[in-house]
Amino acid sequence: MAKGKGRRDKAVKRQYEALPYPPRDPKDEATRLIEGSPSHLDELNHYLFAGKRYFLEPFRALVAGGGTGDAAIMLAQHLADRGEAGHVTYLDLSTASRKVAEARAEARDLNNIDFITGSLLDLPAMKLPLFDYIDCCGVLHHLEDPDVGLAALAACLADGGGMGLMVYATLGRTGVYPIQNALRTLTKGDSVGGQVKLAKSLLKDLPPGNWLNKNKVLGDHKLGEDAALYDLLLHPRDRSYLVPELIELVNGAGMELVSFIEPVRYEPEIYLKDVELRKRARKLDEETRAALAENLSGTIKTHTFYVRKQNGGAVGVAKFDPEMIPILKDNNAEALSRTLAARSTLTVHFDTDPLTFDIPDGAAEFVRTIDCRKSLRDIQSDMSMTWPNFR
Repeated sequence: MAKGKGRRDKAVKRQYEALPYPPRDPKDEATRLIEGSPSHLDELNHYLFAGKRYFLEPFRALVAGGGTGDAAIMLAQHLADRGEAGHVTYLDLSTASRKVAEARAEARDLNNIDFITGSLLDLPAMKLPLFDYIDCCGVLHHLEDPDVGLAALAACLADGGGMGLMVYATLGRTGVYPIQNALRTLTKGDSVGGQVKLAKSLLKDLPPGNWLNKNKVLGDHKLGEDAALYDLLLHPRDRSYLVPELIELVNGAGMELVSFIEPVRYEPEIYLKDVELRKRARKLDEETRAALAENLSGTIKTHTFYVRKQNGGAVGVAKFDPEMIPILKDNNAEALSRTLAARSTLTVHFDTDPLTFDIPDGAAEFVRTIDCRKSLRDIQSDMSMTWPNFR
């Protein structure tokens, strides 16, 4: 092992032992379940298993780099709510982070999680059974060699399985890396606490024209949480990806992209108003379209996405079909229906980007009818619409 690599590995472990990330209080489990993407059970079912995976059957999930437990707890709770066939394996280098995740599981009385302290790079040697699904968020971009890390995960994925991944995106992190470099120079050799103190002092005096101050989509360093500040500006090993680099990483591990989350952010037409430019964008292949959308937006700070094996991978995205049963991820049909009925357009904010969409006729009625049991054909019948007009 090279000396620089060894020092960086120790520094990464030191960071998460001192400042488990993200900060979580197990007592909060009594009042809320943190849910998100990837790895929401209904979402991963839609994108990887065409919505046809039944979790009453055995389902093995790995959370590689589990941190303080957000993904592992969400997955374990969702699986427990479906029955007893689902199981989650949590893996992380940090014993401090693991203790937080274990306490959160205990607070929820979840007994379908195995906790392991270790590196995802050691997974092939652990001889664990293959996994149907792997979550790895915020980890690959902190490895010495992300390609090796993703290959290690791919070796543990069962045929027919898939992964939910998140890596940093370059354009939305404009301003981060010059400050990281500056702090690395100014705080080298200091304790974690000492580095945080000096970083806060530097941020107070940062010139208004500095790119970090100009970046309105980044706010971790403004939350008042040392763990968040350290993870953004003092992390000892950190890189980011443009869409073409991300595709190269995925393909290099024998995987292929299924979908970005949220997919609409990677549609260039939402950033283009000129009719001719929109027409040209529609002619591009999907990967080129995603890269174009990233360049047009300029504010995407993380890439969240699902992948599968190039050969023998998951079924893929559910197709629009009359027998499909729609599900609202947040189970808020009544509130969403009222919102849609009260306006003609809907504005959605991704970071600081406001995107406005026309609300189709009948949208409020359609949403109100969603009950996780009725198929699209049933809803169509309730709305007295013919199928060709239903789309």
